[in-house]
Amino acid sequence: MKIESRCEENVPLGYMDEKALKQRTKEFAHRCVKLSMALPRTYLGNHIQGQLIRCSTSVASNYRAACIAQSKASFVSKLSIVLEEVDEAHFWLEFIIDEQLLSQNRVLPLLKEVEELTAIFMSSRKTARKAKELSIEN
Repeated sequence: MKIESRCEENVPLGYMDEKALKQRTKEFAHRCVKLSMALPRTYLGNHIQGQLIRCSTSVASNYRAACIAQSKASFVSKLSIVLEEVDEAHFWLEFIIDEQLLSQNRVLPLLKEVEELTAIFMSSRKTARKAKELSIEN
């Protein structure tokens, strides 16, 4: 899939392969965990911490599951789960800003990443659905 590359030197510029995307989603989870640990130790902070850790790590783990899906239908289904979890992470990151729990400057890079991941997985799911439809027609 074509995107602006942040990949290793063996991946062509503008292209992100499965290995690179696995690494990117894992790094996203690590970054969200670190951000979560900086939240205030209040009832709300603790709640958001747990939610953000759960959904961000789920992005990475469910993408890995999609990569070993046994059918196109299963792949599409797993990508849909990844998208739901990315969207939930987006919500919690926005909520952190809304509630002024951390500075915008600290959260904005993760918001940008969540938007990029959403675009990547939406495009991938759309492509996979088209491929699935074509294989059904033939």
